[in-house]
Amino acid sequence: MRVGCPKEIKNHEYRVGLTPGSVREYVAHGHDVLVETGAGAGIGADDNAYRAAGATIAKTAADVFAKSDMIVKVKEPQPNEWVQLRDGQILYTYLHLAPDPEQT
Repeated sequence: MRVGCPKEIKNHEYRVGLTPGSVREYVAHGHDVLVETGAGAGIGADDNAYRAAGATIAKTAADVFAKSDMIVKVKEPQPNEWVQLRDGQILYTYLHLAPDPEQT
């Protein structure tokens, strides 16, 4: 399975769905991991840390969404991310849907 981690785009969200350590675990269990460039900047993890853990670095979130079987995020998808999700793709995230009836 290819696991993808886009950079969080919600205002004031600096966390990331996968740390380099979690990437290492996915890779050790036979998965490919694709991380958007700069995704770990908010936690002090640069692209080289993700590469060292076994991830491939994607130039854009669109690449991550298009090429991944599972998307790992911290926050609920934002409107410009909804349209990139596709049937059969797994979304692994926290969903705070109470203030977002459109997404619900």
